[in-house]
Amino acid sequence: MLVIPSVDIRKGRCVQLVGGRPEGERVYGSPVEMAQRWVAEGARYLHIIDLDAAMGTGDNFNVVAEVLANVHVGAQVGGGVRNLERACELLGIGAERVILSTAAIEKPELVRELVELAGSARVMAAVDAKAGRAVIRGWTTPTRLTAVEAAREFERMGVGSLLFTNVDVEGRMAGVDADAIRQVVEAVGIPVFAAGGVATLEDVRRAKEAGAAGLVIGMALYEGRLSLKQAMEVAE
Repeated sequence: MLVIPSVDIRKGRCVQLVGGRPEGERVYGSPVEMAQRWVAEGARYLHIIDLDAAMGTGDNFNVVAEVLANVHVGAQVGGGVRNLERACELLGIGAERVILSTAAIEKPELVRELVELAGSARVMAAVDAKAGRAVIRGWTTPTRLTAVEAAREFERMGVGSLLFTNVDVEGRMAGVDADAIRQVVEAVGIPVFAAGGVATLEDVRRAKEAGAAGLVIGMALYEGRLSLKQAMEVAE
């Protein structure tokens, strides 16, 4: 299982949010410096999210571009990717794959167009779940779909991988929901990357046992609850 440090960007700064709410943000300085730190500590892949774009409150495209220009590992990038132009721009500045969230549910034709244009391996769909229901628009709006139903729909659209985030535990370091991860993993035949709730090395182990192909870790790394090296050793 791949361990992937998260670099979340809001107002040009590297932050971590609790449950996706801006009022609970913790600031960790320069996104470029934090990305470089994780790579120096052994990260082979990064998870980069433009939170302002996701919430419709701004745009950190230039900051994302700067991060990608200053690290030499693969990265999955998301946040507010609502049209083909932005997706192609992100791929053009070095994103290995683009994450579609709200647009994946509201504009399935966009997903199919991007898959046809860039290839399935470069398109990841986000399954963001709150109380078992898929949510969109910066995790604020519930949809008619369960997490498993959303995962299956995205797979039918041709995406190469899924990012499953349990919003109920995101940023809270309250432990991963291994059963929820396993349900999504078993529902589809494409790789599922998990995020949300990691607090201990046991959480890393549980995500791996649940079948996750990768695990995005944010707050626990930034707050020093575990080291990247330790997490990677458990994941191997």
